[in-house]
Amino acid sequence: MSHVCVSGIGCLCAAGDTLDEAVSSMMAGQRHAGDPPLFEASHPHTFPVFAVRSFLPETAGDVFLRTSQLALNAAQQAITQAQWSGDELRKLRVGVCIGTTVGSTMDVESFYDEYRQSRDPEMLAIDCFLDSNPAAVINRHFGLNGPCQTIVNACSSGTDAIGMAAMWIESGLCDVVIAGGADELCRTTYNGFASLQINSPVLSRPFSVDRCGLNLGEGAAVLILESEQVREKRQHIAAQGYVLGYGSGTDGWHLTAPHPEGRGLKQALAEAFAMSGIDRQQLAFVNTHGTGTKDNDRVESLVLADELPTIPFHSTKGYTGHTLGAAGAIEAAFTLAFLQQQQIPASAGFSEQDPEFSVTPVLENRAISGEVALSESLAFGGNNAVLILGKGEL
Repeated sequence: MSHVCVSGIGCLCAAGDTLDEAVSSMMAGQRHAGDPPLFEASHPHTFPVFAVRSFLPETAGDVFLRTSQLALNAAQQAITQAQWSGDELRKLRVGVCIGTTVGSTMDVESFYDEYRQSRDPEMLAIDCFLDSNPAAVINRHFGLNGPCQTIVNACSSGTDAIGMAAMWIESGLCDVVIAGGADELCRTTYNGFASLQINSPVLSRPFSVDRCGLNLGEGAAVLILESEQVREKRQHIAAQGYVLGYGSGTDGWHLTAPHPEGRGLKQALAEAFAMSGIDRQQLAFVNTHGTGTKDNDRVESLVLADELPTIPFHSTKGYTGHTLGAAGAIEAAFTLAFLQQQQIPASAGFSEQDPEFSVTPVLENRAISGEVALSESLAFGGNNAVLILGKGEL
């Protein structure tokens, strides 16, 4: 893969309403978790979540579900940073590729409750749902004319969306792609992860011996990817970074558990390194999936020890929660920002080494040197995806 330029980044999550706010918050060690703000559940314990607390205004004249509002907010941030106008984008082949999971699809419970009670509910909730495909919302809002795709590939969705978008650029299908991921907190995912017994009753502790599960989060991140031809005409716009490689490996081991030897993740790593031409020792750090669950952290640590034993790694989910389909995109945005600042934050929540693990995450904010880093996602269904990202020009 040639160097696909990232000209703009938009991000909002519990750590901050912009990428700069989020990075500053993480470097300060802040963890903004609390009770779910927009729904209730009947569990005896309330599991902490990482919610976007800022107000998200609805787009004038339209009503979208929260996932699409998050996605559109991040897209607007990214397009502004990339200094594109709507008129300019409409003259080019501009694609949209957004990852999500359950997203907003279950936020019509009230409609079905009324329907099952033989009432005659208003169709507004269903109409809103049907109009809220996040990629389609972005496409319509900016009046774009390229391919438009929403990727639903569990927790690797955001990573896969960026990887797919980079291939659209590489193949000549698009001049520009708006790519990323978005997911909101909702009662269905909250209850679903509780039923799997992997919601933590305390703040998550990725890679720590006393880890006991994940915290859910929400948010969105969008990258503006540009072809070399477009980039040559826009040399006055500073590159925020580069997508250098992408790999995807599906081992199909289990509906929810990773392969015990990390087979799919190893395949994804091999593909990404082969595509990028990057030597593994060039990596400045690895931004891991790092959920804080027993199985994920065990497998990810095993693969890191086997494949990248000397490379510093950390998890940022201790600051954002697990944002599901948005996680890979948010973490790609963070990875580019950390490369720019030449510093990574401590892996929040870690307290004690697991004797099963031969590698340990970064325990304090650390200066890094290097221009390349890895961001990886492990997902249900044996889906694994990784991005190799390069430092920008600022």
